[in-house]
Amino acid sequence: MDLLFLPKVLTAFFFAAVIAVTAAKLRGKRFRLPPGPFSVPIFGNWLQVGDDLNHLNLADIARRFGDIFLLRMGQRNLVVVSSPELAKEVLHTQGVEFGSRTRNVVFDIFTGKGQDMVFTEYGDHWRKMRRIMTVPFFTNKVVQQYRVGWEDEAARVVEDVRRSPDAAAGGIVLRRRLQLMVYNMMYRIMFDRRFENEEDPLFQKLRVLNGERSRLGQSFEYNYGDFIPVLRPFLRGYLKICKEVKDTRFKLFKDYFIEERKNLENTKKRDNGGLKCAIDHILDAQKKGEISEDNVLYIVENINVAAIETTLWSIEWSIAELVNHPEIQNKVREEIARAVGAGQQVTEQDIHKLTYLQAVIKETLRLRMAIPLLVPHMNLHDAKLGGYDIPAESKILVNAWWLANNPAQWKKPEEFRPERFLEEESKVEANGNDLRYLPFGVGRRSCPGIILALPILGITLGRLVQNFELLPPPGQDKLDTTEKGGQFSLHILNHSTIVAKPISFA
Repeated sequence: MDLLFLPKVLTAFFFAAVIAVTAAKLRGKRFRLPPGPFSVPIFGNWLQVGDDLNHLNLADIARRFGDIFLLRMGQRNLVVVSSPELAKEVLHTQGVEFGSRTRNVVFDIFTGKGQDMVFTEYGDHWRKMRRIMTVPFFTNKVVQQYRVGWEDEAARVVEDVRRSPDAAAGGIVLRRRLQLMVYNMMYRIMFDRRFENEEDPLFQKLRVLNGERSRLGQSFEYNYGDFIPVLRPFLRGYLKICKEVKDTRFKLFKDYFIEERKNLENTKKRDNGGLKCAIDHILDAQKKGEISEDNVLYIVENINVAAIETTLWSIEWSIAELVNHPEIQNKVREEIARAVGAGQQVTEQDIHKLTYLQAVIKETLRLRMAIPLLVPHMNLHDAKLGGYDIPAESKILVNAWWLANNPAQWKKPEEFRPERFLEEESKVEANGNDLRYLPFGVGRRSCPGIILALPILGITLGRLVQNFELLPPPGQDKLDTTEKGGQFSLHILNHSTIVAKPISFA
């Protein structure tokens, strides 16, 4: 640290401490705040709880302080709710009051301070963006238009794995091929484009840039500057890297995908039988003046991160659980043979018949929720929740993972047991009809991607299980399912090598 800068920092800390103590006293008189650990000036509870505010740590704090508690993270108030009743208040009953999104210094860069749909405040801009994105992405019509393409992509995975000389013996990192598959599924919808193989230079650029964006956004490294504004000067280098990654990604989106679709539109030569892809609809909205060119880019940003990554994480978790529970894998395979027919490949239209496969997907989303705390909510104004006062602009986290894994609410939740969704929890669906189970959230800010994710998961897992016996690599009994969390994500730490032994239908 520059020695000339040190006195300024110390002075800023002193005044921040005075302001924090004074504000705390005034707030104590005005507000009945939720319970929580004792906090200290400037840092609040940050030094006690650390950066890693993951679903497990927050569940432990809930056991001590109850279903609603408050953490002061520097100058930010963080309220965590951990019961179905309070989740309903935040997501549904008071969905307008708590319908905005918190921002931070990094997501301000990646979303243009909320010019996208996912991270924008609740209001006219969000309603407009949601409406514009729904028709080309999130309807049953889209599923029916693209389901054959999804089945084609899954078939290509099966073919490539069968041809791999290592798959049936030493094993392969299956995730790499599945990543290409998910990109192709989503890019067919977005741009009517696909990448031929993993070596495609454009795919490689896209994959690396999206991975770097995810790493920078989900890292805990920048929390100190986000929680304590006086420390933000020390984030200049980090934020500069974020800005460079964002600019490079957006230039790639624009130059290689958006401009190409504009040119096709101008020449009236469209692929896919003349059908519009998603970006055509989005560009039509831009032409009408409903959204700006920047909004178009932020929509592409949302799909690249929110749709592609979360779907891939869920597929990877599902496969890991099936490998580690061969008896469950066999049940899925037997169900497919019985309901679809030996040698007949699973299609999207078959999934409704495969109730056990659906239960496996539900159980994966319960135990290995990709967004275990959902995307954080925020109240723009002072609000009430659970009998407590919630100061304006508090960050509200719903611990959806704990709702779905609380032993007071679920029978042996630590077990991976798909049968629960055919027995005692047979009426529970992933759409939020039961507030104990919210893998996609519920209410105004729920994830609309559920309509794409569930059939893609069904097609992919169905095809893999019916065509291969999926096993851990030689010398291992199970795959490593150690979790890695980020600001609000959960994925598998190590991408496993998987043995895929082809199954003969003869």
